[in-house]
Amino acid sequence: MPVYDYLCAQCGPITALRPMSAHSEPIECPVCKQEAPRAFLQAPNMSTLSTSDRTAHQRNETSRHSPVHSTKSDREDGAKERRKRHPAGCSCCSSSKNSFRSSAVYKADGSKTFPSKRPWMISH
Repeated sequence: MPVYDYLCAQCGPITALRPMSAHSEPIECPVCKQEAPRAFLQAPNMSTLSTSDRTAHQRNETSRHSPVHSTKSDREDGAKERRKRHPAGCSCCSSSKNSFRSSAVYKADGSKTFPSKRPWMISH
């Protein structure tokens, strides 16, 4: 069960272990027996998160407040920049006949098949 903070008008803050289904309901103060509503007294403890989780939270907050809008000209400019960074004949962005070409065929329902491969050799 998670721990929630509540604030009693007479006694001050109270920390209580409560089920998630009852998190928003007020509790009875153990000292003065008055009703204490839920309060948000401290921010969630982010220091215990892994680095990858913290980075994901930060990226989510950044994209929510300042989203990046993509236009066709931006994508074309980005493709030109990527081509400049890679040598001629690079397998990731080259369109020559010698570049890698997948033998996958996509069906109308979105499934993928490999008609030129032996099905018993496909592992993933």
